[in-house]
Amino acid sequence: MAKRKRDVPQEAEPVERQNLKKPKPKPQKVAPVPTIHKLIGNQPVTIQIVAGSYDRVLHGITAAVTPSAVATPAKKKKKKKKKTSENGTSAPKPVTFADTFLFDAHSSSIRCLALSPASVPVPGQTQKVLLATGSTDERINIYNLSAHPPSTRSAEDQKVLSSITPRPVLENNKNRELGTLLHHSSNITRLAFPNRSKLLSASEDSTIGCPVPKLEGRPSGDTAAAGGGPQGVNDFAVHPSNKIMLSVSKGEHCMRLWNLETGKKARVLNFEKAALVEIGEGRHSTGEARRIVWGSADGEDEFAVGFERDVLVYGMDCRPKCRLMGDTKTKVHEMEYVKTEGEETVVAVSTEDGRVCFFSTAKEMVKTPKVEEKKEEGKKKAAEKLPVATMVAQLGGSKAGITGRVKDFTVLPVEDEEGQRSWFIVTAGSDGRVRLWRLQAGDLRSTGETGRQVGQLLGTYETQNRITCLGAFIMIPRPDGAEESEFEFESEESEDDESDDE
Repeated sequence: MAKRKRDVPQEAEPVERQNLKKPKPKPQKVAPVPTIHKLIGNQPVTIQIVAGSYDRVLHGITAAVTPSAVATPAKKKKKKKKKTSENGTSAPKPVTFADTFLFDAHSSSIRCLALSPASVPVPGQTQKVLLATGSTDERINIYNLSAHPPSTRSAEDQKVLSSITPRPVLENNKNRELGTLLHHSSNITRLAFPNRSKLLSASEDSTIGCPVPKLEGRPSGDTAAAGGGPQGVNDFAVHPSNKIMLSVSKGEHCMRLWNLETGKKARVLNFEKAALVEIGEGRHSTGEARRIVWGSADGEDEFAVGFERDVLVYGMDCRPKCRLMGDTKTKVHEMEYVKTEGEETVVAVSTEDGRVCFFSTAKEMVKTPKVEEKKEEGKKKAAEKLPVATMVAQLGGSKAGITGRVKDFTVLPVEDEEGQRSWFIVTAGSDGRVRLWRLQAGDLRSTGETGRQVGQLLGTYETQNRITCLGAFIMIPRPDGAEESEFEFESEESEDDESDDE
């Protein structure tokens, strides 16, 4: 019997493989939170000030600036100046201070603190600011601060408490401690928030950030020269791109460049001997840099390195561009770049004699001193000197009746409805006094006059503590609907109970 042939099925057309995995949506870019506070009409401005002290006390103060002190000179001319009211009473003070918190933060003196940017605004939720403090007890404490001024209800409830205390009290239950970091084995020297989610710390154990020194051999990330032992990091500065960082350390005549993407050292930049001698860091001085900060001038990045009595400004080619203090012989404490108009910037430097000096490092504002000729073996040799930046203005000092050192300061820029920029400046010294100043738009313009006195002192607050570090930020107006929120005034226990029930 013959076999029957089977019908061969036709080959199906190849089917393309479908990707069963759903494509992940691209993360949406969040608009950056503006760092310049906008002045709205005649609303007052509330500034949160945080001061660390040698007495282990972390002091929180709010400064409420009245609309008359906030108004720009153009608006003040439109209004008539009234020294007394209709009843004949004196005019209100331009600023009112109140205590918001008083923490016994550490077991020894507080060396440094840092404030993070405010959290991203979310409808129906309040914004927060993180506070980090470092001390000589090797601990870093993290606190949660409210970014909004205390509500009207809170102020009314605390009037009785303020009536029995020598100073006004305006507490906020949102200001509380979050925890402690134990990543270092020596004194904390510097803290910084490059952004809200990152905290960098430096210590005298010669590490920056989280690495812990090894017990044997040389510690990881050390800053000591060959043949010497590590002595500690004085300061560090992160570039605005968050890709590179500069650090300066004790006992070293150099600064180190770090790659933050790999976490490794990229370069070692030595200070020139001639430059150190010119700024007073000679044979009998340590020659170490104490402060470093990034900035820009003429549209190009630069960085300033602070020594004991002078400041050197370097370009991106790592060569000295100029120095700041000139013939002024005084100790330098802190420094910061301040943006004035457009792309123009000035360097603010606090000094031992109670001043905050503002220098312009633009090319047209840098002057080269006269060259001195030296005779060596019958030949004339010109001694080159570094150019000196021009002092545009100065704040405080003996002309303002201030002689104590300015240990730390903070510059807070604001803009009115017309886009005109001005500044609030908070200064603090070892005498325990916190001063609030106001600078107008034209105060930092170069007028040809060197070292002119600028600024208006709005108020002074006595903390009764020896201040070592300072931080401040302008509080954000409370969003609509959150003014009388009962959740804000409940205790921590009630909040925990509600979260457990959910």
